[in-house]
Amino acid sequence: MRRITGKAKDETLIELQNATDSQTTDENNGNGVSSLSEKGTLPGNTETEKLQPNKDTVFFRDGVRRIDFVLSYVDDKDGEKKQERRRAFEANLEKTGLELETEDKSDSKDQKTYFLKIHAPWEVLTTYADVLKVKVPFKESDIPHAQEVPLEWLSHPFRLPDFIMRPQPDYFTYPFDKNKTDFFLINDKDSFFPPSTRNRIVFYILARCPYFKEGRKDKDKTGIKRLLSNGTYTAAFPLHDCRYWKKARNAECESERFNLYNHWARFLCFYKEQPLNLIRKYYGEKIGIYFAWLGFYTEMLFFAAVMGVICFTYGVLSYDDNQSSKEICDANIGGSILMCPLCDKKCRFWKLNSTCLSSWQSHLFDNEGTVFFAIFMGVWVTLFLEFWKRRQARLEYEWDLVDFEEEQQQLQMRPEFEIRCNNRRLNKITQEMEPYLPVTSKCARFCLSTATVIFWISLIVACIIGVIAYRLAVYAAFASIIKDPMRKIQVVGRFITPQLATSVTASCINFVIIMILNFFYERVAIWITDMEIPKTHLEYENRLTMKMFLFQFVNYYSSCFYVAFFKGKFVGFPGDYSYMFGKWSNLRNEECDPGGCLIELTTQLVIVMAGKQLWGNIQEALLPLMRNWWSGRKGRHHPENHYSRWEQDNVLLNFTQLGLFYEYLEMVVQFGFITLFVASFPLAPLLALFNNILEIRVDAWKFTTQFRRPVASKARNIGAWQEILNAVAILSVVTNAFIMAFTSDMIPRMVFLYAYGKDASMMGYVDNSLSIYNISQIPERNMPEERDYLFDNLTSTCRYRDYRYPPGHHKEYTHTMQFWHILAAKMAFIIIMEHVVFVVKFFVAWLIPDVPSDVKARFKRERYLIQEYLHKYEVEKLKIQLSASFITAPQSDVSLTSDTHELLSECL
Repeated sequence: MRRITGKAKDETLIELQNATDSQTTDENNGNGVSSLSEKGTLPGNTETEKLQPNKDTVFFRDGVRRIDFVLSYVDDKDGEKKQERRRAFEANLEKTGLELETEDKSDSKDQKTYFLKIHAPWEVLTTYADVLKVKVPFKESDIPHAQEVPLEWLSHPFRLPDFIMRPQPDYFTYPFDKNKTDFFLINDKDSFFPPSTRNRIVFYILARCPYFKEGRKDKDKTGIKRLLSNGTYTAAFPLHDCRYWKKARNAECESERFNLYNHWARFLCFYKEQPLNLIRKYYGEKIGIYFAWLGFYTEMLFFAAVMGVICFTYGVLSYDDNQSSKEICDANIGGSILMCPLCDKKCRFWKLNSTCLSSWQSHLFDNEGTVFFAIFMGVWVTLFLEFWKRRQARLEYEWDLVDFEEEQQQLQMRPEFEIRCNNRRLNKITQEMEPYLPVTSKCARFCLSTATVIFWISLIVACIIGVIAYRLAVYAAFASIIKDPMRKIQVVGRFITPQLATSVTASCINFVIIMILNFFYERVAIWITDMEIPKTHLEYENRLTMKMFLFQFVNYYSSCFYVAFFKGKFVGFPGDYSYMFGKWSNLRNEECDPGGCLIELTTQLVIVMAGKQLWGNIQEALLPLMRNWWSGRKGRHHPENHYSRWEQDNVLLNFTQLGLFYEYLEMVVQFGFITLFVASFPLAPLLALFNNILEIRVDAWKFTTQFRRPVASKARNIGAWQEILNAVAILSVVTNAFIMAFTSDMIPRMVFLYAYGKDASMMGYVDNSLSIYNISQIPERNMPEERDYLFDNLTSTCRYRDYRYPPGHHKEYTHTMQFWHILAAKMAFIIIMEHVVFVVKFFVAWLIPDVPSDVKARFKRERYLIQEYLHKYEVEKLKIQLSASFITAPQSDVSLTSDTHELLSECL
């Protein structure tokens, strides 16, 4: 095979000139070659520059063969070894049937990068399409699209043009069979396999092609991934079909990137639907499924956000009816109640009315509407998951993914597994020898992996304990800042209490720790997953997914779990306080904010959730821009004949195999925030909705403008993330029930209202919820350092949040019966809420079928048609064979052949 290099520029131009002279039309326009018929000869270097072909193309120099993949490399000090590897690798690629064309470094803008262009001819495509069981059309679909629904005109502003939403007709498809090419709709061999399928096939070959010479069998020397890691090649990528801001000049080029940018990636299209079919056609099913899921999740968030706003509005409108806050702020009630110190030595006695503002703030989120919203979210998450299953089933059918699972397991074995596993055994299904990992090696690797994960999770727990110790220590420091406790008791500034200041600073420190641990653990998780040597790509991704999410779950949610379920629950009382590491540590367990624990959980959730989303958007939007700015990407400022398509794509960011994994992880962590702790912050779905509207367009912008075109890959569903979402959904019912019971003050208020209040009102609730303690009985270690103000106070008691008998009672400082009534009511509420929500969840899951009925019908019809058409095809083929044998048969056998033909025809 003749390989063309950039050094033969003059000869190439002469060939182009001769080719152009023989034609009167500009047939080479797709290759960007200017008409040379009027020039005659090449007068010199100046004319040579004028005659340069257009480099912004996805075709070889002949303008016919499409570039399916590009490899780039540079010469360096270790050039000889790398050059030898490249020669062996490229020779082996040519043996598989691939066609290669090299662009010399003198033709590149940086004058140092070589580009190897790869084209897969028809014979190679058909061979590997058969191996990979690629589904291709055999008949245009005769099933009509969905009928128009009433008031459909209301959705027209949100619709995209039909040629964008349906870039190709619907077909019935069947796995490609090289021996039955006439069964399929092959109108044009060059366009029969779309570019996404072509680059997937080429990458399959590249990943398994060896780079050792004949006669040597070095199993490690296999695949493009290893060549990229050792620097033999600097990049490997398929080409974008055009510039994102301009259509391709060649009419044969689809310009799908341009359409995606105009109708999907621009932020002004945020209210439009996504062109999922075009995304799938250009990027492959795996990326298409991600954007389908993200879009559906965002649509469902709209309903949760509306309900959250209604719940928050109820809290605002009932602001003036909050009897508890009125009593706390009343100078005659809250102003006359002296509270016990909240920490040892540094904290003073304080007046209850100093927490007036925080009690009003707490009411915005801790009200009767929150209970309804928590139950609603339990049902919402079920509806989201069930309706997604239906949407996913429809996509599986429309994108030919129904039977893909088995193919993926058998045909997408990781090259790393094949290389590193030297043992072979017989596959009972295929009856072929295949590599495998011995059980002893599996167990050893699994144990090491588990120990590593446990170590890192323990590290997170240690960091959380450190943050808790910080909260306990710094609270006293904030409290000691106040010098006049009787006028502005424990108020830092005007609106911030020591509890709030401690919570905010601790949340910020916790967020920084989360980001640092994430940075290191991501690399560790990838390393230990590589060490396990998973067999398939699906298995690799699932293992990494479970490791990463387990870590992220502990990392992101542990601080929220602490505030929700531990803070303020194990405090003790003035005469017998509890300490974090024992009394010797002087770190007394912290109490909740006087306004309640829920407002602190809200603060923690807002800081961590909003901080993560803000940081994620900065990483996704600004960092790629800065990187491309520093790399000096000047695509818009160079003429097309000077800046080639492969050079433009080479300076873009590489979309790694785990790129989509991080996108899913970000969204699933967000899903945990808006479900596990949503009872404490009803506006969380609204924040998530705004973030996701931006996220879709930022991701689309990244894919179309900042990333190289990824290798198309298939995926039937969202993989292990589906099970993680189900687990989070079930856990969210439990956490929200416990938040409403133990973190919120709703249950104590309800018990007081219906069992202890007068005239079914909340008057007197504040006094009822505070226990009394004799100041003279407080141990010396718990007393404030400055006590002069005690002589100015006539009271000999202080109050604290609990339900205990007062001093002088025969059961003094033990829990009252009201405490046990409230505890029983909390447990009853948890049981009732969980059972109600779970019953509704399972009923809804049972009521909504996973696969829509029309999809089932279409699938059955397609199966029927496949069988019918295959039968007809085989019959026609057999008839042709029999006819041919009849023509070539000897005269004496004519009667026998005729009878056989007749008999077979009747049978068929």
